Amino acid sequence: MLGSSKSIKNWLMAAVLAVSFGGVALTIAGSSPVSAGSGDCTENFVGLPAWYRGLLNDQCDVKSPANSDELNNYIWHIVLNVLEAALIVGGYLTGFYFLYGGFLFISSQGKPEGAAKARLTMMYAAMGLVIIITSVAIVNFIVDQVLK
Repeated sequence: MLGSSKSIKNWLMAAVLAVSFGGVALTIAGSSPVSAGSGDCTENFVGLPAWYRGLLNDQCDVKSPANSDELNNYIWHIVLNVLEAALIVGGYLTGFYFLYGGFLFISSQGKPEGAAKARLTMMYAAMGLVIIITSVAIVNFIVDQVLK
């Protein structure tokens, strides 16, 4: 009975650490100082850009496209903002998979099958992170260079 009580205690401790680390990471990543009257129209939630980023006028209103060229630019801004938000969510999911892989590694208790599954999970998370970082760089390049 002592062994099972210790095992449950270890599981609970690992879960508490994983949840608290994830909460701290989300709090740090999502924090944005708010100052009233700063003249900054951009808003974000947990680091996600607003769909209208780059489409505001001086009064913080979404400007309407005047002709077909501006409409094309307008649509691409929205598409790329939504794509960047999706990539950021993917980055957060990658972080959670790293935490999950670490949890699997800790809970494998030295069993080779469990440790191998944990390493594989973390390797896939690392590969996903590389793909996401590259994709965000491409999206930012398109927004900054092509859509100006």
